[in-house]
Amino acid sequence: MASCMLDTSMGHAHGASSAHHHDHHHHAPPDGSVGRAFAIATGLNVSFVAVEAVFGVLTNSTALLADAAHNVGDVLGLVMAWVASAMARRKPSSQRTYGLRKTTVLAALANAVLLLVAVGGVSWEALMRFATPQPIPGKTVLIVAAIGVVINGASAVLFARGAHDDANLRGAFLHLLADAAVSVGVVFVGAVLLLYPTWLWLDPLVSLVISAVVAWGTWRLLRTALHLSLDGVPQQVDITAIRACLERLPGVTAVHDLHVWAMSTSETALTAHLVVDERTVLDLAGQAGRQLEEHFGIAHCTIQLDTPSQAEDCHVC
Repeated sequence: MASCMLDTSMGHAHGASSAHHHDHHHHAPPDGSVGRAFAIATGLNVSFVAVEAVFGVLTNSTALLADAAHNVGDVLGLVMAWVASAMARRKPSSQRTYGLRKTTVLAALANAVLLLVAVGGVSWEALMRFATPQPIPGKTVLIVAAIGVVINGASAVLFARGAHDDANLRGAFLHLLADAAVSVGVVFVGAVLLLYPTWLWLDPLVSLVISAVVAWGTWRLLRTALHLSLDGVPQQVDITAIRACLERLPGVTAVHDLHVWAMSTSETALTAHLVVDERTVLDLAGQAGRQLEEHFGIAHCTIQLDTPSQAEDCHVC
């Protein structure tokens, strides 16, 4: 059930007595399928890192060992997103009145930074290999990379549905998709080098192309996560349309002090003052809350009703 904190007082806290009426209905915890997706993806990736490390040692392949080390960082990012998703379900307290929902934004931001650092490392290594090409140990690397494509691709699919609207899940999705893309590149390079062993320049070239694609998607995630961490209006929210919706409510003559921000990567909050005709029905704040949830998906809102005379005295108008 939606939770709207409705302040139907006809005045401000500064100088006028206010009777507050708040209706709290906490959201149900996120779908358990998200937790299962994190558990499955983490388990698969930890197993793959172990396999990669073992075969790297057995074949004396620095390429496999380097990729295993890279994947350890990705597993860390995946676990961080999982922990943040779990922490967001904790109930609010007297000290953290919104709970720990914001940890999902911080996890998305950290994931974006980790991805960019990883891409920078891969790109640097690729540039070095143009000068000193390294042979790839043939079929073994190709087979292990193919397993990586399946594991990371399947894991990414688990987060594909929620990645569009949730920056935290998008961070996990991009991490896994990036790993799958790198593994595809290794498979392609390995297959070509089996036929043309002297084309050693192909390995660093493909690595740079993949790194550029991953960096492009990660840059968008970084901008979104940084924007949300600074309490910016979420990308999917049209604040102009929200203002117009509130102004169309019966009895509303003006909307001011309108703020919209992200409580987490999947929940949005709003506060606003509505200047209303003194004859307006007392249920106006409730109507506003229902309109905001129905049309904009904003279930956490605080609405204060002001008469025209009170609006004139308001220092935030």
